[in-house]
Amino acid sequence: MTREVISTDSAPAAIGPYSQAIRAAGNFVFLSGSIPLTPNGELVTGDVRSQAEQVVGNMKALLQASGLTPDNLVKTTIFLSSMDHFATVNEVYASMFSAEPPARSTVAVAGLPRGVDVEIEGIAVY
Repeated sequence: MTREVISTDSAPAAIGPYSQAIRAAGNFVFLSGSIPLTPNGELVTGDVRSQAEQVVGNMKALLQASGLTPDNLVKTTIFLSSMDHFATVNEVYASMFSAEPPARSTVAVAGLPRGVDVEIEGIAVY
């Protein structure tokens, strides 16, 4: 199996022992969960819309670094601090796609890194 690390300065660096994204088996790119950090590592605080917009921007940057677009995503998982944020995050998330969004799961969790309200991970394919 081939494995290639994908990394870009246009998205925040990993804050732990993981890669921003990995291309595997030539056709798949696995995007690590993205939280609302700017490429400089500053935490976007405030409302969940601002946080979700930063996360979507980070995902787009990682996809671009892989030579892909959001339309290449085949599966995403959204983690929320509360299902009360579902409608707002869903609206921001939907804006990422031109048509036919990927399969998706959305779950509320007990906590997210740095106390944020949203994290999204994804799998894309060429």
